[in-house]
Amino acid sequence: MGKYFGTDGFRGEANKNLTFEHAIKIGRFLGWYYGAKEGKKAKIVIGKDTRRSSYMFEYALCTGLMASGADAYIMHVTTTPSVAYITRVDDFDCGIMISASHNPYYDNGIKLLNGNGEKMDEETILKVEDYIDGKLDIPVAERDAIGRTVDYVAGRNRYIGYLISMSKYSFKDVKVGLDVANGAAWQIAKGVFDALGAKTYVMNDSPDGYNINTDCGSTHIEHLQKFVVEKGLDVGFAYDGDADRCLCVDEKGNVITGDHILYIYGLYMKERGKLLNNKVVTTIMSNFGLYKALDKVGIEYEKTKVGDKYVYENMVTNGHRIGGEQSGHIIFTKYATTGDGILTSLKMMEVMLAKEKPMSELAAPVVFYPQVLKNVRVKSKPDAQNDPKVQEAVSKVAAELGDDGRILVRESGTEPVIRVMVEAGSDEVCEKYVDSVIDVIRAQGHIAE
Repeated sequence: MGKYFGTDGFRGEANKNLTFEHAIKIGRFLGWYYGAKEGKKAKIVIGKDTRRSSYMFEYALCTGLMASGADAYIMHVTTTPSVAYITRVDDFDCGIMISASHNPYYDNGIKLLNGNGEKMDEETILKVEDYIDGKLDIPVAERDAIGRTVDYVAGRNRYIGYLISMSKYSFKDVKVGLDVANGAAWQIAKGVFDALGAKTYVMNDSPDGYNINTDCGSTHIEHLQKFVVEKGLDVGFAYDGDADRCLCVDEKGNVITGDHILYIYGLYMKERGKLLNNKVVTTIMSNFGLYKALDKVGIEYEKTKVGDKYVYENMVTNGHRIGGEQSGHIIFTKYATTGDGILTSLKMMEVMLAKEKPMSELAAPVVFYPQVLKNVRVKSKPDAQNDPKVQEAVSKVAAELGDDGRILVRESGTEPVIRVMVEAGSDEVCEKYVDSVIDVIRAQGHIAE
């Protein structure tokens, strides 16, 4: 990770940690780097979520791009995976998504994608940061070299058509609930499910610039659980603010996590001879229950650091076809270069219809170990993580758990937060050990007030 960019872009509170000046400079660099530097006019596509500040950042990025001679193609409110898809299929030099994903409305982020629709490489990111810090001098475009903006809502429509084409089955008479989190999926998801014949019931589809992710979506799935049961729906899907993740709710109101999804679709692929290398890619945050279920059906797995970036890198390097995170970032490398919440929900529908089984039955073999995860806002992530007293506390918990559980303490890639997670035989044991480590972090003075 660089000075400004983490595992999922440059993220921070709008006009506090991430400012419109930053956006202008990012646009200035990208417009020059992919354009004038190469002796051509750069062609760059931009999407945004529904945050009020996304409009400010969109215009700031466009200003920087045009000032450097690039043409900025604006997809308006759309999802991160749609920008990744259009960047790749329409031959853009790079793509930009304005979103802070599942974070609250007052945060925002700038995600950069290369011409293949993949997360930008570290080398280019570091050059962007050098320009932000004034270490590079870039000329402005003049006269007919100045760039322009192009309305590119057609790109979003093309992506919608692509999603519809993904389904092998009609959704006729299937009752589906969608929680679009007042975010980027609100103009896309219902249209896709309606086009495929589903009886679609939508909640949290009235964005006002301030209510994205607020008590809704994949981070507050309890509302979709209630919605599915009350409406008597067959299944529910919840997205986050930029719709690159998806969690499900079965017909009984139970949550189906990313780990369940990896098992359900991984097994479906294996049964059809489509699971290349017989492996599913997970992260270190996946539950023991997933691994036990995969072991029983003879599916192997790999573990990466937390972050869909690392999952994707592993998949591409080793030729694996499915991977993801417990949080709902699921990647199908045959169809996408990033996590795609709507695509994930379509794939879950495919398994339900192909096997003619309810979601509860498909997910039943995955029995989770109790898990408690608490986030601790700290003054300095490295200082807290590397404190000898904190490390001693973590080692003590690991020794006491032995083979009956595990502890994981890691830094957030996007926030000033340390995440403390314990899996064990009961919630009480998990809670006790998580709190014991947090108490040491607090006693050592690392907690941010």
